[in-house]
Amino acid sequence: MSRRDEPATSALAQPLSAPSLGRAALYLGLFVLGAVVGVAGALVQPAWFPGGLLLALAAEAGLCVGAGRAAGRRGGAVAPAAGWALAVVLLTTSRPEGDFLFAAGSGSYLFLLGGIAVAVICATLAPVRQPDGGSARLRK
Repeated sequence: MSRRDEPATSALAQPLSAPSLGRAALYLGLFVLGAVVGVAGALVQPAWFPGGLLLALAAEAGLCVGAGRAAGRRGGAVAPAAGWALAVVLLTTSRPEGDFLFAAGSGSYLFLLGGIAVAVICATLAPVRQPDGGSARLRK
């Protein structure tokens, strides 16, 4: 028997529901914005090597943290991180003509690995979905 009208099941047992149309549009917009930040970072980081690399990684971190806090859920931080990762992975492939965007230098590897680390850190630190119910503490 539950006290104080608490739900009988735990928060982990609650079913997941599909996001609303507005939230899905928000996540899609954040995905596209993450891809734009990834492309911009790929162009900036080799131009001004130490400063451009830091600027590109700071832009990704700011976007992921800001999106996670603005959305209030972890999906807000994951969407731009996924867009960034997809754009950067697509930019690493070489074309049949021999053109490529990333050189085989330390800056490119730091951008790729550092960007992945920043995305994982930001997605981990983002707020998680809270169970439905009152805001009172369960036990004192």
